[in-house]
Amino acid sequence: MLFIIGIILVFGSVVGGYVLSQGQIAALWQPYEILIICGAAFGAYVISNPMHVHKAVFAALPRVILGGRFRKPLYMDLLSLLYGLFDKARKSGVMAIEADVDEPEESPIFSKYPAILRDTALTDFITDYLRIVSAGNMSPHELEGLMDLEIETRTKELEEPAHAVQRVADALPGFGIVAAVLGIVITMGMLGSGDQTAIGVHVAAALVGTFLGILLAYGFVGPTSYAMAHLAAEEIKAYECVKVSILATMSGLPPQLAVEFGRKVLFANDRPKFQELNDYVKSN
Repeated sequence: MLFIIGIILVFGSVVGGYVLSQGQIAALWQPYEILIICGAAFGAYVISNPMHVHKAVFAALPRVILGGRFRKPLYMDLLSLLYGLFDKARKSGVMAIEADVDEPEESPIFSKYPAILRDTALTDFITDYLRIVSAGNMSPHELEGLMDLEIETRTKELEEPAHAVQRVADALPGFGIVAAVLGIVITMGMLGSGDQTAIGVHVAAALVGTFLGILLAYGFVGPTSYAMAHLAAEEIKAYECVKVSILATMSGLPPQLAVEFGRKVLFANDRPKFQELNDYVKSN
């Protein structure tokens, strides 16, 4: 919703200000300039990124528009899931959760939280490290080092779409200049005709090319890349939450305190209150 509001504000402010200054809105419609700028920018984007990045970018766009999944409700589900696993391991032994981590889709604990199960990467992260814990042959600091390496790798994966879109934003002003230069080349070719009206139209079109490149870069594409980066940071918090909680339970802390460690890792605006989480855990 905020994304749409921002788009309206940028477009409305720029075009509205132009029209109120007695500018002709039709003069801004230059389809060939748009073709040059957007086509070249998209082509450069295709050249510079592998296929998995293209898929990640187009998968991230709906979340940018509609809002990310990693908010307080999902974090509460995550912490409640971890509590359930830790509590079962504490009461019945760590081997008791082996079936849960081997087949999470069949687990009565995991099945309470379909939003977590749908995120296969996060589910795999939880089950892989609980499987290592149940094996009992790795110290907490060794496990922490391995977790940090995987989180670092996951961070780079999640940030790839934002970086790819940001490179497009960086290139757009340059492609705007390309469109403007081509417009000037056409204009120079018309100087001999003496048609001042046609020359003026082509000069205006060339200037619109520069305008569009800058506007698209700083008004739309650049902010979209920043929004993608925010989504990546919110998702990584879930992995850090899992890491801290598992390390806390390995250190012998009871389940309630272990998930409290995980809760503290979350951003303040999406972090549930202590009592709020405690009530939610008990209700599940």
